[in-house]
Amino acid sequence: MMAVTWRRGAAVVALALGALGFGLVAVRPGTAQPGLPERGIIEMTVLFPAGSSADVTARLLADGMSRRLGNKVIVVNRPGAGGAIGYRWVAAQKADGSAIVWNSNSISTAHHSGALAVDYTAFEPVARVLVETPVLAVRADAPWKTLPEFVAAMKARPGQITIGHSGVGSHTHMSLVALLRAGGVEAVEVPFGAAQVVPSLLGAQVDAVLQLPGALTSYVTGGQLRLLAALTAARDPNFPDVPTAREQGFDLNLEAWRGIAVPKGTSPVTINALEAAIKATVASPDFIEASVRLGVKPAFLPAAEFARVIAKEDDEVRAFMAQVGLLKQAEQGIR
Repeated sequence: MMAVTWRRGAAVVALALGALGFGLVAVRPGTAQPGLPERGIIEMTVLFPAGSSADVTARLLADGMSRRLGNKVIVVNRPGAGGAIGYRWVAAQKADGSAIVWNSNSISTAHHSGALAVDYTAFEPVARVLVETPVLAVRADAPWKTLPEFVAAMKARPGQITIGHSGVGSHTHMSLVALLRAGGVEAVEVPFGAAQVVPSLLGAQVDAVLQLPGALTSYVTGGQLRLLAALTAARDPNFPDVPTAREQGFDLNLEAWRGIAVPKGTSPVTINALEAAIKATVASPDFIEASVRLGVKPAFLPAAEFARVIAKEDDEVRAFMAQVGLLKQAEQGIR
């Protein structure tokens, strides 16, 4: 086995949150906690479009934080360029707690792919919120039932099988590259926007997709899609019947995470207040229940531990991208 490891409209969103049994709460801005903006508004930048699974989970978090802070946390979607647009905007804001970002592994992949000039050091980590398991999915009528069968098909038809992902430099793109490398195979990699990945598979535009489970859960439970493998060390508790790639002979551990960060220079008092609200929200029964329905796993980490995870993973991502020829200097990419 080859070891590959390295550490995604308002009305639509309201309906989605309602279906999860998680009602949005109206919060009247009151006296701000020490270290938080006096005007009462905290703007959370989400790097994905409204209605995406990443957006819905961000709104669950924003709602819970609003309940606990006395400040209204509002979500603003700033998608594009593998997260670079949103990251650039937040990095340029005042370090006073009024601007936070729903960040992910994409901070490293966007930087090292050349899409983002700044790296993770432009931000202060606040807390990790959840983790997700990249999965390989095919249509329910596809001939492949296991990952080895799918890899065998790619070997028999080199460069002909098509696999969609969420965009060049995204976590799902890097996960796909790692999978192909572990299998010693080639495929046609098809980048889509995150919102187009699943429709492309359902519409038979591609043979498979490498995606995070939030976008796939309803289609899997509805019998339209089949998951061939989870690309993490352990099975995903939301999909206990889906074997890991490791169980099937491919040593992959490519867990995705999401959390909150703020601009560099934000005071420890502000970070502590935000961290406490996040910790309480993530531990709440309604957030846990909604997360399960969305196919994600609550996994709180405090700021200091989260910072160590990000720094370690950034080194690993850079080394992996250099190894597979995807490392680019940020000054050559999109500013």
